[in-house]
Amino acid sequence: MPAYIIVEIDIVDPVGYEGYKNLAGATVAKYGGKYIVRGGKTEVLEGDWKPKRIVVLEFESAQRAKEWLNCKEYREPRKMRHRTARTNMILVEGFAGLPGSRTHSQ
Repeated sequence: MPAYIIVEIDIVDPVGYEGYKNLAGATVAKYGGKYIVRGGKTEVLEGDWKPKRIVVLEFESAQRAKEWLNCKEYREPRKMRHRTARTNMILVEGFAGLPGSRTHSQ
């Protein structure tokens, strides 16, 4: 079942964060992940949430997402992210669909 890492980001060092982005992408790809959302315009539809930047990553499973987050290749980029931005991050399992529906994962 796919899993998604959702990150809310408040960049405090834009130049340093660009360096992070340049390094992080290759590690995501190595672990089979892909960017679903990487920045882009946000619009609050309900509530008072005011995110500055949102990133959504998709992985084949929650286990694979955790392997990426804790891999040695991401260690230095992760430290760089911590220095250049304040983040909130969650892992969410995808929806397999309802039995018998066209969206049901076999």
